[in-house]
Amino acid sequence: MRGIEIKELVKGPEDLKVTDLPDPVPKPDQYLISIHASATNFFDLLQIRGKYQHQPKLPWVSGMEFSGVVLSVPKSLPNGRKPFFKEGDKVFGASQGGYATKVCAEEEKLYPMPKGWSFFESAGLFVTAPTSYAGLVNRAGVKKGDYVLVHAAAGGVGLAAVQIAKAFGATVIATAGTQHKLDVAKSFGADHGIDYRSPKWPEEVKKLTPDGRGVDIVYDPVGLIAQSMKCTAWNGRLLVIGFAAGDIEKMATNRILLKNVSVVGLHWGQYAVHEPETVPKVWKGLFDLMDSGKFRGTCYTDQEFVGLESVPRALKALGQRETWGKVVVKVPQAGKSKM
Repeated sequence: MRGIEIKELVKGPEDLKVTDLPDPVPKPDQYLISIHASATNFFDLLQIRGKYQHQPKLPWVSGMEFSGVVLSVPKSLPNGRKPFFKEGDKVFGASQGGYATKVCAEEEKLYPMPKGWSFFESAGLFVTAPTSYAGLVNRAGVKKGDYVLVHAAAGGVGLAAVQIAKAFGATVIATAGTQHKLDVAKSFGADHGIDYRSPKWPEEVKKLTPDGRGVDIVYDPVGLIAQSMKCTAWNGRLLVIGFAAGDIEKMATNRILLKNVSVVGLHWGQYAVHEPETVPKVWKGLFDLMDSGKFRGTCYTDQEFVGLESVPRALKALGQRETWGKVVVKVPQAGKSKM
């Protein structure tokens, strides 16, 4: 196979090289997948530099998210279960080694490609879609009539959140740092757009809500909870998704009390450990939205990235925050299917 192997840590994506590598050998409980598209993530940029909390032992193949076709099925699964997928099935999922033409993965990290979706559209689903669904539905209880403020609304989790909130009947106020990104968020269903570079953005948000009462839910992958409290309604729910701005916030707890609000966190990756029964429920909800046409792929399309050789360029664009949605690299294969 071909892939991007990390033999030693690098300074940045420009140092990544594609080489010929031995085909991966699946463990008895793993599938072998032929990769047709690979999605990029910010944690990939950290991992290649040795700054991520989960660092594989050198050497290792970079990348995590992908879509592709099953080449071989597990020889044995726990409790004598039969493999769910068969050879030739189209799947998406996550496993270390996504920047390659082949990868091994466990069944619990694979899902069938949604009906009518391409490899390109499916590759970036595994991380962002369930994060936004679990946050808005399970943690914040989004419902019809809610006003939802989505920060960094043109990002991967942001565009997923916009679509999910709209599907549940909410009015969505999107924030972003450029007009182009605000336009993208609106194209995915956002009702209003606010530039959060404006020092008065909380006031602008409040004016968009009935009687200026503020928003019911704040979806924040940036680190804007403290400022968002200024435009949160009584009984509001503030979702802490991440800290893309770089700083971990500190906030006055008296403000939580005065507005009777809830500040809740969402660590989707730990649901498989602490609440595994919730994982299939979240994915069922997502597949229902996809089947009904209320959720579509969020792939960045302003530029095209084709071939593993374009991974460094894709990661660089992602790191410089030039992109929106999920940045996905198409990985052509012999006898390739629809991308």
